[in-house]
Amino acid sequence: MSDLSNKHIVLGLSGGIACYKAAELCRALVKAGATVQVVMTEAAAQFITPVTMQALSNRAVYVSQWDAREPNNMAHINLSREADAILVAPASADFMAKLLHGRADDLLSLMCLARPVDRVPLILAPAMNREMWQHPATQRNMAQLTADGAHVLDVGQGEQACGETGDGRMLEPDEILEDLIAFFQPKVLAGQHVLVTAGPTYEAIDPVRGITNLSSGKMGFSIARAAREAGAVVTLVAGPVHLPTPRGVQRVDVRSALDMQAAVATHVNAASVFVATAAVADWRVADVAGQKIKKDGAGGSTSSGPQLNFVENPDILAGVAQSARAQSGALYCVGFAAESHDLLQYATAKRERKGVPLLVGNIGPATFGLDDNALLLVDAHGAKELPHASKLTLARQLVAEIARRLTPV
Repeated sequence: MSDLSNKHIVLGLSGGIACYKAAELCRALVKAGATVQVVMTEAAAQFITPVTMQALSNRAVYVSQWDAREPNNMAHINLSREADAILVAPASADFMAKLLHGRADDLLSLMCLARPVDRVPLILAPAMNREMWQHPATQRNMAQLTADGAHVLDVGQGEQACGETGDGRMLEPDEILEDLIAFFQPKVLAGQHVLVTAGPTYEAIDPVRGITNLSSGKMGFSIARAAREAGAVVTLVAGPVHLPTPRGVQRVDVRSALDMQAAVATHVNAASVFVATAAVADWRVADVAGQKIKKDGAGGSTSSGPQLNFVENPDILAGVAQSARAQSGALYCVGFAAESHDLLQYATAKRERKGVPLLVGNIGPATFGLDDNALLLVDAHGAKELPHASKLTLARQLVAEIARRLTPV
């Protein structure tokens, strides 16, 4: 199933140049499995036509509260009762001020006011000029709307249509979609702080060469996203990968195993859950050459190649698992094992050796760089398979398993 399957979203557009983004947002919502009903203000129709939104949503667009298509002439009641959420994107400064005071002089504001607040959430994606965004009145209005139960998204930063640069841009459609998907996820990790490591490490040989592995970081990044969706504060320590940072996640970029160890040491005391997904190099070169090693013998090379001496890298997971907080139960540790064969045997042995309550195993060569995976969860009671699925789906299942283990029976 898609992320928004069986969800019916009323997409509201208030007046603003960011209406052009609403077209792509509507398309993204439909692609994610939602049905979308578009409701526009008359001002929004000055920026993008109802015809465009009708073509993208495959539904007739509503603009007027006097729309005669509704037999009871109560579109504001009928449309709001059918919705799983009302998402206003863009939400202009004027529209948010109107909502704050309970004004309802057009269909969109009337519908927001008439919605059953206990079961139809209101989500606002602000969009305005930077001065309007920073104005004390706007900030007061946002704070009060949040206190009244609306879910107000943050804004982007950058160039604006007026030619100025700053805060106030509406988030990009993919960012709003990610926030909306997260909104509907169960908040099973609310109140937790999750520290995740992801990706490979890179151990330098000389300034242009190094030792690494094929880990893409996708599984770790998916876990970070799933943990944030589940309501946790998330810190992601990422090796050298080229992946976008999940929404709402604090990212710390590192390069080597020693860098990763230092970053984990900095952030682990604030964490209640540690998920060591990273494929950390077991060894590093003892003496890194200051200049590129040449094939002709310059820099110490011989006809048989350079002679490299290795030293063992620190075991980050084992070190954290042996800490006083982990031993006392204040920090729950989850390890990962990427094997090429005999997964259950090696994962079981690794869990015992590392001293962690939960070890997650997978067949590395079958998943490196891909968007899907299959996991084996090993704990003191045995093993449980999570069948082949997308890495994000598996990450959500793993987060649910972690949350269940954190909850006292």
